[in-house]
Amino acid sequence: MIDVSSLRKGAHIMLGDKIYKVVDFSMHKMGRGHSAVVRTRLKDILTGLVQDKTFKSGEKVEDVSLALKSAQYLYKDDDFAHFMTTDDYEQYSLSISEIGDGLKFMTENMDLNLVFHDDKVIDILLPASVILRIVETDPGFKGDTVSGGGKPAVLETGLKITVPFFVEREEKVKVDTRTGEYLERA
Repeated sequence: MIDVSSLRKGAHIMLGDKIYKVVDFSMHKMGRGHSAVVRTRLKDILTGLVQDKTFKSGEKVEDVSLALKSAQYLYKDDDFAHFMTTDDYEQYSLSISEIGDGLKFMTENMDLNLVFHDDKVIDILLPASVILRIVETDPGFKGDTVSGGGKPAVLETGLKITVPFFVEREEKVKVDTRTGEYLERA
């Protein structure tokens, strides 16, 4: 059992007999003498449904024991993304709805980790940052800094981000997978 105040985004917990992933987490302290509350957004791993749940400070939830296996993203078809573990070459499939926004950061043959619970794949764990190629962006003009900090760009996976004006089409950029923001040129 773990205290709800130690929950973080991406953590997995068990409520009842279901496994949930913490999608969002915030702690709110009440005024004078009242205890804090922890507000969470939880995603049911099996159904994909997201719900809001508020806990009182000091409540405990059941931690889930998970195993990570190194894997490679192979390809996606209409409904599924396919992976292969690198140690025993077993292949696994996850529905695109289970992966969610993570698919926007994945390119074929990319290394990542699969999250297992009772020998069943329940989630993927992306690296903190990925390198992706820009397929579409407006040309930058010298001295164009009046309009702000950047211009829109579309990456090879379809992800849309804002990049600095000096970044051009076909260049590779490093993107943070947690926030979806541009980090640097690669």
